[in-house]
Amino acid sequence: MLLPLGTLPLLAGLVGGTAAAALVVSGYGSARIRVVAGSLVAGDARIPLSALGEPEVLDAEEARSWRTHKADARAFMLLRGYVDTAVRVEVTDPEDPTPYVYLSTRDPQGLAAALSGARAA
Repeated sequence: MLLPLGTLPLLAGLVGGTAAAALVVSGYGSARIRVVAGSLVAGDARIPLSALGEPEVLDAEEARSWRTHKADARAFMLLRGYVDTAVRVEVTDPEDPTPYVYLSTRDPQGLAAALSGARAA
């Protein structure tokens, strides 16, 4: 399609298309999980640590069961299909109908330690 226009437009289209594809791919799976200023920030959600119970580290098998047959439709779930392990945290706020928070993470022990440490501080 661009070849009748010459080599330069063809190369410009190729470089532009590659750059656009790189931007789309870099944004995929970029949800961040952080513990900051007394809150758990997971994607766009900000949950106060005072509303959360103790974190539970889930191995691949247990995480799969919480994603499937143990899952509750009211739960907040930050799922990434390519990450096998997760952390599950009970929501202790009686005003909140959300029973738990499920977070896919490659470092469940680190996230659980960060949550426990921030709650203790």
